[in-house]
Amino acid sequence: MHSEQVARTTAVDPPAAMKDPSRKRLIGVDAARGLALIGLMAVHILTEADEVTHEPTLVFSIVNGNSAALFALLAGVGLALSTGGSTPHRGRRLRGDRTGLAVRALLIGIIGLTIAAILPADPPAYGILVYYAVFFLLAIPFLRLSSRVLFGAAAVFGIAAPLLMQKLEPVLPGTSVDNHTLVTVFTEPLGTAAELLLTGMYPALPYLAYILAGLGLGRLGLHRTRTQVAIVLSGAFLALGARLLSGLLLYVAGGYQALLATEEMDREHLDEALMFPTGELPDTSGWWLAVVTGHSNAPLAIASSLGIGMAVLGLCLLLGARAGRWLTPLVAMGAMTLTLYTVHLIALAPEVHYHDPGLWFTVHLGLAAIVAWFWIRRFGKGPLEAIVGRAVQGTRAVVTDGSPGAYAGGPTSTQSGGLTQEATPRSRTDPAGR
Repeated sequence: MHSEQVARTTAVDPPAAMKDPSRKRLIGVDAARGLALIGLMAVHILTEADEVTHEPTLVFSIVNGNSAALFALLAGVGLALSTGGSTPHRGRRLRGDRTGLAVRALLIGIIGLTIAAILPADPPAYGILVYYAVFFLLAIPFLRLSSRVLFGAAAVFGIAAPLLMQKLEPVLPGTSVDNHTLVTVFTEPLGTAAELLLTGMYPALPYLAYILAGLGLGRLGLHRTRTQVAIVLSGAFLALGARLLSGLLLYVAGGYQALLATEEMDREHLDEALMFPTGELPDTSGWWLAVVTGHSNAPLAIASSLGIGMAVLGLCLLLGARAGRWLTPLVAMGAMTLTLYTVHLIALAPEVHYHDPGLWFTVHLGLAAIVAWFWIRRFGKGPLEAIVGRAVQGTRAVVTDGSPGAYAGGPTSTQSGGLTQEATPRSRTDPAGR
């Protein structure tokens, strides 16, 4: 069974799905989501630095920060496709979309908090799901906006949020944990809110740049080859431009020397900060805003990761339309990322992967690909995706038509990985966007 068939396994109206040729093109969204999942697995399991040179490994350099950004970008795409595509929903349908998204955020947040309670106090990985819940809640007011407005809003958040981070981080409270649990939500509410919005590993305000950019892309005609090529070229230009500008600012305009002159800084620590993520944006100098280090959430770092994510999305869309059968494993994994990501994090809890990271990465990746292929072929959607999707669908139906199951015929085909809303029949060009 190739990738187009994997995508069709969730259709409630298979004949209608097959009549729409544009649907097959967008299996690339699921494939891109599968790549993002693989990238997060690599970050969680594989070593960051080469044992000889002590510099970042090639894999770490590629996936650090970029995988999480791609996930957020694709979440925005899915939200757009599930709320009308190029014609955003209005009226009762929009209210149903917003209510459904709030329910989805609540359920994903509960899953994230549960995972955090299972992981050890010094966790092997930072979970993103609780942050995702906040992403979705913050995205609710933006669902009805056009692409142009969404791209502008993404730029504003990409610039303003890092400035807020740098100015407010020294005075904002923190928490006593690395991953937020239900306990810390109630015992440390201010610190939890500060980390989820601005100072955590995946802070919502900077990450809204990815969500809103994805929402804007999803308002375009993603099934058109012209649009797909434009996304690839625009993404490449944005990523290369951000890195070139960072290099000029740091090594030509004097930024590196200015950072070196800050308090308690030497060349070794500065070079390390420019290569490895710290999860912070120091307030010792405005020149920190010029770095492109993954997870620094500096403006140029956001632009670089956003551009890379756009290029990956565009390439996957192009390949999905022309060589979809070769993307089958990625499409299957991308169709149930919520389940696979959850199982992956829980499987890290025993921390046995530290002894042979290469082996355990292969095990996690191999099992995820095999299980996803068989599960999607047999059941159509992952177990967590099914639970969340049913709750969202029922909620939207009540808001829209006043009775469960009455929402425009229910969900359409193709997967979202459980991290976006259920698609409606009016957006059948969406293989990614429940």
